[in-house]
Amino acid sequence: MKEKTKDKKGSILSPFKAVSYLFKKPRTLRYPFERKEPALRYRGFHLNDWEKCTGCGNCADICPNEAIEMVEIPELKPKPEEGIKNERPKLDYGRCCFCGLCVDICPPASLRLSRDYFHIHFDTDTFSFLPKDEKSDKEHFLGSEQYSILKASLTHRKENYEGFTSDLGYSLFEPQRVSMPEVPPEERKLSFIEQVIGYSKEEAQKEASRCLECKLCEDACPAHLKISDYIRAIYEDKPAESLRKILEDNPIPSICGRICMKHCEAACSLSVRGEAVAVRWLKRFVADSIKDYKATLELRPAKPTGKKIAVIGAGPSGLSVAYFLTLRGHKTVVFDSLPGGGGMMRIGPPLYRLPIEAIDKDVNHIASLGVEFRFNTTVGKDVLFEDILKEYDAIHLGIGTTVSRSTKIKNINEAHLALPFLQENKIGQGTKVGKEIIVIGGGNVAMDVAREALRLQCMQYSNEEVVTKTVSLEDWDELPATEDEIEEAKAEGIQFNPGWGPKEVKVEDGRIKGLSCVKVKSVFDEQGKFSPTFYEEKQMFLQGDMIIEAIGQAPDFSFLPKELFEKLEFTPQRKVKVDENGMTSIPKVFAGGDIVNLNLDAVTAIADAKIAAEGIHKMLCGR
Repeated sequence: MKEKTKDKKGSILSPFKAVSYLFKKPRTLRYPFERKEPALRYRGFHLNDWEKCTGCGNCADICPNEAIEMVEIPELKPKPEEGIKNERPKLDYGRCCFCGLCVDICPPASLRLSRDYFHIHFDTDTFSFLPKDEKSDKEHFLGSEQYSILKASLTHRKENYEGFTSDLGYSLFEPQRVSMPEVPPEERKLSFIEQVIGYSKEEAQKEASRCLECKLCEDACPAHLKISDYIRAIYEDKPAESLRKILEDNPIPSICGRICMKHCEAACSLSVRGEAVAVRWLKRFVADSIKDYKATLELRPAKPTGKKIAVIGAGPSGLSVAYFLTLRGHKTVVFDSLPGGGGMMRIGPPLYRLPIEAIDKDVNHIASLGVEFRFNTTVGKDVLFEDILKEYDAIHLGIGTTVSRSTKIKNINEAHLALPFLQENKIGQGTKVGKEIIVIGGGNVAMDVAREALRLQCMQYSNEEVVTKTVSLEDWDELPATEDEIEEAKAEGIQFNPGWGPKEVKVEDGRIKGLSCVKVKSVFDEQGKFSPTFYEEKQMFLQGDMIIEAIGQAPDFSFLPKELFEKLEFTPQRKVKVDENGMTSIPKVFAGGDIVNLNLDAVTAIADAKIAAEGIHKMLCGR
């Protein structure tokens, strides 16, 4: 070891050396008279682009000093379907440490830090403020000519003076979702194998970890599922707890996990600069992970009330209202003309999207709770509606839209209709198809028909050339089908002819030869009503040996006696009119689903069912 050296003793006169500096010019920055620009990534006062800000509140959640609170702005209109709240962050600079975490967690990158940092005031309340930027606050953000450093404050700021901003490469969230394994297009179009394979546990947990729990998705969901709660349970490897949370609001997770229209994902804050959390696929993961819902969760209905409710239609609305009422102790009987539950879900979405087993898993669980199903029973034929009205304490109509619409063009009677075609190929004996199929329509049902037809062609003409093509009034920018459906159809080889209207089915010797079409000028009039116009001089002929119409569906009210149907009130959109409790203009008759709402999807039908179930329960309890 080295010896310790002794400290040298300083001179007693050393302090007097400082006197020599009295006569030297100081090296002082004479700010603000001599400007020194802050660093380009300086962390000064906050900026917030109110047009980009969604009010998600992630900035407030992450702040370690609780310096941010979300404040409701009455003059801003919330848009829950777009994932936008009428709230904005308010900063307290008595707490803020300018760490920048709020910027790094901001999904839309609306929150930034500027290079302003001067604010001197004796009123401490002035240190709390709602940050804006020069786009929404021209009064306090000034150009170089009007700006004075001597007046610098939170109310006198320099415009275009950004400092620290969000960089996706270093953000505190993962912008890209975990890819969903799928069967490739060239392979899946050869059969009805389910296209989406599903997440593994590891993939589901990784995807669940992306959720910021801001709950914008829950506001957008028509049924207001507790999405952040069940996704957190997935992340924590608690599938049973996740399923329990789902079933509080949605009794058909296996169905919805496959065909939900995912309004929640459209509102996800991550979708602004990245990809939304895969909420639908996570729901499916949970539903597929639990083999027996009842055994795992042990749900039990309340004590029997002695009341009886008839549910007409076993679709999403009917299944849901039966589930919610049964849990409250009411005896519920579901009538449906089909051989099993699911309603339009059982006959509509093809097997590659929604297998029968997935439907039956939800239906069987609802039946296990005590719901009585009377399948193969057509109301109005096998049992009269008026008899049901006498026997039961309340009725719920969830009949869906079961009648395919037709264009009524010349020789269209030679064509097939969408719903019978889909039904025959999902639960029937199957259909012999042509080699060159034309599908009229541009919506989701038309995509289902086209893609199903293509699979049948590949199976029936395995070594021959086949083609399936669509024709629709709507052009590319107006197609009502979802982007996912369109892109998947393209990938499988479906040919599109948007912006053309069917004029006549050409028939020779009793055989279809093709479809004459005319170019569309406009689909809707100035008031937004459906009123197509055409360029009669622009015509096109599509060759084909089989035509299927898929231009929309309508409900069938033929089961209602004439005197009752005349009492049933409708909205201007020809939807059944219901009150705030889901009851129609016919006493003790409630309704929900596609005959009531405009969304025409399962999750909105569930939302209707929650309202109707609560309304029926209140009526039966005399409230």
